[in-house]
Amino acid sequence: MALARVVLASGRSVDLTELRMSSTYGGLLEGYPCKPLNDLTIDRLLRSAARGFPGAPVHLIAPAREYPDQYAGAFGPVEVLPAVTCVGSFRSEALDPAHDRALYRSRLTVVWFQPAPRVPSGCDAEPGLREVSWEQLATDDEL
Repeated sequence: MALARVVLASGRSVDLTELRMSSTYGGLLEGYPCKPLNDLTIDRLLRSAARGFPGAPVHLIAPAREYPDQYAGAFGPVEVLPAVTCVGSFRSEALDPAHDRALYRSRLTVVWFQPAPRVPSGCDAEPGLREVSWEQLATDDEL
């Protein structure tokens, strides 16, 4: 059973089967949000998603980066990502029409950021999530 169903801009419905949320800067003990830290955070998320959902392609929805008017430290200007990181496992009907619909599903792991901790649903998901090009990014998998 899916946690939620998201309708992509293409009209395809995809089921969210697992969702991992965390605070983007929850573990930040020292320093400040900056480009090097954010790039490292994103790289770790992508590697963790690949390990957590083996065999599924992983896609990053590029996060919005804000630059508040604050003092730039040793690592450059302050750069802030949205407050919540999300890693979601999605499934949908098979991509290849030759595949038996009862035996195959397409799947994709998506990493994205959002401002608040809420489960995406229907047409009310983050715009970047709704714009995912499922046909180009997902892969078919035999059940």
